[in-house]
Amino acid sequence: MDFSLLHPADQLVMIMNRIYSRGMTTTSGGNLSIKDDSGDVWITPAGIDKGSLTRGDIIRITKDGSVDGIHRPSSELPFHLAVYKARPDINAVLHAHPNALVAFSIVRKIPSLSLFPSVARTCKGIKLAPYDLPGSDGLGAKIAHEFASGSDIVLLENHGVVIGADNLFKAFMTFETLESSARLESLANRLGVVKELTSTQLSLSDTRHHLLMDDIEFKLRTTEELTARREMVTLIQRSYRLGLFNATNGTYSVRLADGSILITPFNKDRAYVEVEDIVRVKDGMKERGKTPSRAIKLHAKIYEKNPHIKAILVAHPMHLMAFAITGAKLDPRTIPESYILLRDVKRVPYEMLYTDYQAIADSFSPQSPTLLIDNDSIITTGESLLQAFDRLEVAEATAASLYISQSVGEVVHIKDEEIVAINKAFKLE
Repeated sequence: MDFSLLHPADQLVMIMNRIYSRGMTTTSGGNLSIKDDSGDVWITPAGIDKGSLTRGDIIRITKDGSVDGIHRPSSELPFHLAVYKARPDINAVLHAHPNALVAFSIVRKIPSLSLFPSVARTCKGIKLAPYDLPGSDGLGAKIAHEFASGSDIVLLENHGVVIGADNLFKAFMTFETLESSARLESLANRLGVVKELTSTQLSLSDTRHHLLMDDIEFKLRTTEELTARREMVTLIQRSYRLGLFNATNGTYSVRLADGSILITPFNKDRAYVEVEDIVRVKDGMKERGKTPSRAIKLHAKIYEKNPHIKAILVAHPMHLMAFAITGAKLDPRTIPESYILLRDVKRVPYEMLYTDYQAIADSFSPQSPTLLIDNDSIITTGESLLQAFDRLEVAEATAASLYISQSVGEVVHIKDEEIVAINKAFKLE
């Protein structure tokens, strides 16, 4: 989907629907706007259910200030206009009241941007604006002041967040990433000591090998490949709906019988990935006209070292990442299903993901099909795509149960002799 070809009204409805459906605003909360090429501003209406918004509900404010639409524009129109005036390079403004960012706004604290490389890349600086009356010119002036200073993200004291970007999808991507990181930070603070990445560590993620691959033309499309593409898209979109992925993070790959790899594309909205977006890679060359995930080199090395692995998933689900950014131990001996699917969950330092692909590949075995990367991700593998996905779901459910247990009582893991019995019964040795 080429988002830029959608009418502003359709863009606003689409993004508001995503924000509402993911629980990041309420029926009456939040507002979005777009400044089009003619300088007109399109904005969501006041007092209209965000869960059933249509393109006919969107209001247009012309350059001369006239209002075109069947509803009143959002009461926050003044600060949208103030942001556009302060920053002519901004063409979209997003305002909402998601739970975690509101929590930070009411304690008047800025969330960390250094928990993961994806957060640091996507969220370039954040300012805190003093409280003022919603909808007032005073609030607009305070928000515009922070944008004029160069910030694209402004957290409002006791209110919510405002994000500006050159298009609405970029604003949404920043919003989704920031809210997810803020939620994770608050959750992890109750699990252990949160570790931030240094600027040197963050710079390690600036890999470019996925952009430097030669092209190859694939003329043969086997039923194996077509089936794998369909299954990948189904599970990628499910992963997004379940919160295992966000818009631009999360990587799936499948190894085909001829040794080529199907992998998710670079910088493609995971909610809208289609079969034609999946990238095929073989012998270090990529399918013509496409760019694979930046993780392609790592996936290739894991497949090379582990012939039994047919699918790899790299994801960043909330509870697992709380373990990844703290020193808390993830021990899957909680219920038999968790142990049977996850076995021994190894853990490696963040730097290894970017400096030693061989060591990462060597970490996997039939007894260790999953790997937790500090401050980055969980990698699950399988003899099929569905098995790797099952492991991802079970790993996140296990992490969530261990997290909840902190407020219930002391964790009692399955005993060693019981593990021996499970290994024998399910032939896991």
